[in-house]
Amino acid sequence: MALNEGIAAPDFTLPTDGGGSLALSSLRGGKVVLYAYPQDDTQSCTNEALSFDALREDFAAAGATVIGISPDSVKRHDKFKQKYGLRLTLVSDEERTAIEAYGLWVEKQMYGRHYMGVERSTFLIDAAGKIARVWAKVRVKGHAEDVLAATRQL
Repeated sequence: MALNEGIAAPDFTLPTDGGGSLALSSLRGGKVVLYAYPQDDTQSCTNEALSFDALREDFAAAGATVIGISPDSVKRHDKFKQKYGLRLTLVSDEERTAIEAYGLWVEKQMYGRHYMGVERSTFLIDAAGKIARVWAKVRVKGHAEDVLAATRQL
C-alpha cells in the first residue's frame, strides 16, 4: 500500500554507505528527498543516482537533503558510490523494513515473469516530517529536475 501526501513519513534508522547510520527523524527541521530504487549499478538506477547527485548542491540550497534507499548492502553502496563518484547518502534496507513501510515492495513483471521488487518512487518530506509530494513509478529522465522544482516551492 503506497503512502499518500499529508501523512507522517514513516521513520527509520538504517545503515548508510561508509559504515554510518541515519535516522530519518534526525533530519526534521529540513526537507528530505527520499528516492527508492531497485538496485545499485543498473542503467536506470545509475542514471537516477547521477542525476540527483549532480543537483545535490541545488537541493541543499533549497534546504533539502537527498537520500537514496535500496535493499542493497552497505558494501554494495560503497562500491557503487566509488565507481561513479557519488556524494549523496545511500541507505541500505536489506530487510526491506522501510521499503515495505513506504509501500514500495511490490509485484513486478518483466518479459512475462512475475517477481517482487522495489517500485522506483520518490518522496518529498517537509520540515515537519510529513509527506508533501509522492512520485510513483518514476521515469528517470528529467525526474531529479522535477523533484528539485517541487522542493524549491515547498
